[in-house]
Amino acid sequence: MALDKNQVVTLKYVLHTNDENGEKLFVEETSVENPLTFLYGVGMMIPKFEEEIKNLAIGDTTSFEIAPNEGYGERDPQAVTQLPVDMFQGQELPPVGAILPLSDNQGNNFQAVVLEVTPEAVVVDLNHPMAGRPLFFDVEILNARPATEEELAHGHAHGPDGHSGH
Repeated sequence: MALDKNQVVTLKYVLHTNDENGEKLFVEETSVENPLTFLYGVGMMIPKFEEEIKNLAIGDTTSFEIAPNEGYGERDPQAVTQLPVDMFQGQELPPVGAILPLSDNQGNNFQAVVLEVTPEAVVVDLNHPMAGRPLFFDVEILNARPATEEELAHGHAHGPDGHSGH
């Protein structure tokens, strides 16, 4: 039976992308012991990801690519900014490559990658780390079941012990 809206889908995947030279680069992997579980069709996942798996059933596998414009978007050169060193008063300045958890005035959380540290500022990239990169997925559907009323009300899947990582 194909996946349908408001089903709780459990799957495992391997995600690769390309580095700056076009070489295959491993990003992350889930497993049977630590799968991805989500509420299908409610906007939790990249729309193209859901589109690619919609005709699958339990036990099916597939491989697909998501282009940057259908994944995390293209890189925005305007998303590189400087944070004043005063923000880090009383703590050590982050090293180049560090990922900083930040939030905006509306309470939205996001991450910034440190590009450079100067005596006056910490230069960060606010682009999503996968922005501008193709996403290559190998997926296996492990389980699918109708969501409970509680899961639908909360907008996400619950695990056997309550909430699943939310």
